[in-house]
Amino acid sequence: MEDTRNLQNEYKGLSNEEVFACLAEKRSALEVAIENIDHDFNAGTIVRSANNFNANKVHIIGRRKYNRRGAMCTDKYLEIVYWPDIQSFIKDQHDRGREIVAIENNIPDTKPLASKKFVQNTTLVFGSEGGGISRELLAEVDDKREIEGLGSTRSINVGVAAGIAMYEWARQCHLAVKGVKSA
Repeated sequence: MEDTRNLQNEYKGLSNEEVFACLAEKRSALEVAIENIDHDFNAGTIVRSANNFNANKVHIIGRRKYNRRGAMCTDKYLEIVYWPDIQSFIKDQHDRGREIVAIENNIPDTKPLASKKFVQNTTLVFGSEGGGISRELLAEVDDKREIEGLGSTRSINVGVAAGIAMYEWARQCHLAVKGVKSA
C-alpha cells in the first residue's frame, strides 16, 4: 500500500512513532511558542512549519485547542507542550537558558528581523492573527523583532511570518553550521 503521508521519502513506510524517533535524533535547538488565545487557525500552519525546521518543541500557551488540520498531521512527529499560563512558560524558558524572541509588528521598541543575530537556544513566540502577542507575554520576552515590509500593508499573515522567522533562525544557526553557503 502506498504511503500518501506528506513525508520526505526517507520516512515513507515508517510508523508515526518511528518517524518521531528518527527526527528526535537530529532535532534542531529551535523551539516555537504560540500564544493561543483566539483559537487561531494559523496555529496549525505554524506547527507544520516547526516540523519542517525539525524544531525541538512547540509550546502552546493558553487554550489547548488549535486547528490540527492545518498541521497536516505533522504534530505527530514533534513534541508539543501545553502551558496553562504565561508565567509557567516563562519559568521553563528561563530555567533552560533559552532566549525568547517575540515576532510582532506595530509595537514600540521592535527591531528589524534582518539585524537579529540568533543564538542556538532560541524560542520564537507568535501570537494570534488579529490580536498578536499579549502585553503580558511581550513584557517577559528577551527581544522583539518585526519582519520588515516593502509594500503598503502593515503586516503579513502570522503563519507566513512564522515560516520566515524560523528560516532566518535556521539560516544563521543550523544551515551555516552545516556549511551551506549562499550564492
